[in-house]
Amino acid sequence: MKIHEYQGKDILRKYGVAVPRGEVAFTVDQAVDGAKKLGGSVWVVKAQIHAGGRGKGGGVKVAKSIDEVKQYAKQILGMTLITHQTGPEGRLVKRLLIEEGANIDKEMYVGITLDRVKSRNVVMVSTEGGMEIEKVAEEHPERIVKEHIDPAVGFQQFQARKLAFALGLSSGDVYKNAVKFLMALYRAYEATDASLFEINPLVITKEGNVIALDAKVNFDDNSLYRHPEFAELRDTDEEEPLEIEASKSNLNYIKLDGNVGCMVNGAGLAMATMDIIKLAGGEPANFLDVGGGANAQTVENGFKIILADHHVKAILINIFGGIVRCDRVANGVVEAAKKVHVNVPIVIRLAGTNADIAADILKNSGMSFLVAENLKDAAEKVTKALAA
Repeated sequence: MKIHEYQGKDILRKYGVAVPRGEVAFTVDQAVDGAKKLGGSVWVVKAQIHAGGRGKGGGVKVAKSIDEVKQYAKQILGMTLITHQTGPEGRLVKRLLIEEGANIDKEMYVGITLDRVKSRNVVMVSTEGGMEIEKVAEEHPERIVKEHIDPAVGFQQFQARKLAFALGLSSGDVYKNAVKFLMALYRAYEATDASLFEINPLVITKEGNVIALDAKVNFDDNSLYRHPEFAELRDTDEEEPLEIEASKSNLNYIKLDGNVGCMVNGAGLAMATMDIIKLAGGEPANFLDVGGGANAQTVENGFKIILADHHVKAILINIFGGIVRCDRVANGVVEAAKKVHVNVPIVIRLAGTNADIAADILKNSGMSFLVAENLKDAAEKVTKALAA
């Protein structure tokens, strides 16, 4: 689950991570009141959307007067902000973060996530703050320093010191503040069951303070039952509507950019199905895992979700009958297709328990299903149906 920058900073603050003071605003008047409450002579007006690159898109402005705060708030609130992470459709800005200015000396980067190859959390730092870390990794991978964390002992002081040295912070208060910052950040990461913390930029001020000027915080969905307090942080306006609808039916759905709708049972099989569609020359429109107990209701809900995407021109159903029998799935597909009135070609591949009976059910259904013998055949048939 993703949350907004201001929400992430509120959480970090509770764990002793240094962040600027700020006020959230949903209206221009609230933005002005927030700036007055913060005091000072410089404020930053930030669009709050679930995407990076806001500054390049015009969603971050530095104001040097209350009048400028008002001007920028009017300009940003209600705008459709387009960044490299939003896609061309952009995101509508509905809230702002009004933040105190910082006397920046250096900009750096720090991130924490799970390294799935090594099965350990990894803390990464770079002197290339303020840049897209993906670009740094591609062009200058040597500028990213990593420390993998042994889960048995956790993040250690010597590792934090090593990372501070890697950032060129070798002595004095700045060095001590950096070590303190990194230790607090990792404590927050573990305590909240996060899947990603990204501080970009991490800034060193001219006064020697180490501050998270920006904060991207994502939580592991599987751990949210342990953190009911995070439920109110969810902003469904920032999520794909079809993914929200799918979650109501306990369907695992992720929208993609292609035109072949996929309905599969099992995440691994779903990934393999998308791969083979690509190999056959097609483009998957979604990842949809209906789970191990696919029945008429789940198939019907799956059809509705897939067809709500107007880019879908054909559907490939790929079910392995292990927990659920193929004949039950076939009956469910027939029943659901009649209810939903599917108007695009449907290719079906069923394998496993009672697959032969399922094939007869589909062929005798009176509906124009394209029954595939294997996965390769299914992918070829669905791409051919697109071209028809």
